[in-house]
Amino acid sequence: MNTKQLPTLGAKSFEAIKQTNEHGAEYWSARDLQTLLGYSQWRRFEQAIERAITSCEKSENPPGYHFAGAGKMVDLGSGSQRTVEDYQLSRFACYLIAQNGDPRKPEIAQAQKYFAVQARRQELNDQAAADIERLELRKQTAEEFKALSGAAQDAGVQSKMFGVFHDAGYKGLYGGLGRDAIKRRKAIPEKDNLLDRMNATELAANQFRMTQTRDKLARDGVRNQAQAIQTHEQVGKEVRDAIKRIGGTPPESIPPAEHIKEVEKRLKSATPKLELDKREASGLLGDTKPETKA
Repeated sequence: MNTKQLPTLGAKSFEAIKQTNEHGAEYWSARDLQTLLGYSQWRRFEQAIERAITSCEKSENPPGYHFAGAGKMVDLGSGSQRTVEDYQLSRFACYLIAQNGDPRKPEIAQAQKYFAVQARRQELNDQAAADIERLELRKQTAEEFKALSGAAQDAGVQSKMFGVFHDAGYKGLYGGLGRDAIKRRKAIPEKDNLLDRMNATELAANQFRMTQTRDKLARDGVRNQAQAIQTHEQVGKEVRDAIKRIGGTPPESIPPAEHIKEVEKRLKSATPKLELDKREASGLLGDTKPETKA
C-alpha cells in the first residue's frame, strides 16, 4: 500500500494508529478511527460500524474475523479512568466503515476514494471499480461546487450573478463554451445536470478547476465581482492549457457518459462477494483462523 495516500488528521495517519493483537494480527481501535474519519459523536460512528457489519455479512466474509467488541480506557478530567465501548477492527473492517460512512465528511470521502479504488479488491469486475471511482468523484465535485459558490459570495459575487460566475469557469476550461453550449455540443438533454454526464476524467478536471479557483480567490483576497468572474475563467484556461501540454483530450471532445443515476442503480443492485487474500480474510485472528474444508 502507498501510505502517502492514506487519510490523515494532523500528525496522525491510518497506519500510525494501527496496533497488534495477541494473535499477531494488525487491528485498529474504532475509537481512534472515529476521530480520523471526522466523527465527533460515537453514536453516529457506531451506526456506520453497524452498517459495515451488515455489508461484511452480505459480502460472505465472517464479521467475527473483522469486528471484535472491546473496551477502551479513557482519562477523565478528575485524573481517573473509565472504560468505554470500543471495537477492534481489521483492515477490511476499516474499508467497510469508510464505504458506509457519511460521504459529506471530507475525511470519509478521502478514505472512500482510497480504499474503494486504490487499495481494495475489485467488486464484481473492472466496470464496478470504474463506477465506484466516478460516483465518488461526482459526490466530491458536488461538494466542491457548493464550496466554490460560498467562496464566490465571499469574493463579492451577487446571487443573481452566480450563473455567470460558474459559466466563466466552464468557458475557460472548454475553450469558450459555456454550460449550455457544452450540452448542445455533446447532445446532452437540457434537463440533465452537466456534471451528471461527465466521466471520471472530465469530473476530475472540473473538480481541480473549482478547488484552484476557490484557493486563488482566497489567496488573492478578491472582493470584486468582476475580478472574481475573471479569476474563475483564467483558472479554467490554465487547467485547459495543462491538459493540452500533457497531451490530454480537451474536455469538450470527451463523449458524454451515461447518467450518474444509472451508475448508482447498478452499484446498489450489485451483491458482490469480496475475495480477500488469506491474510486479510483471517482478519483479527491472524494465522490462527481455522482452515475450512472443501
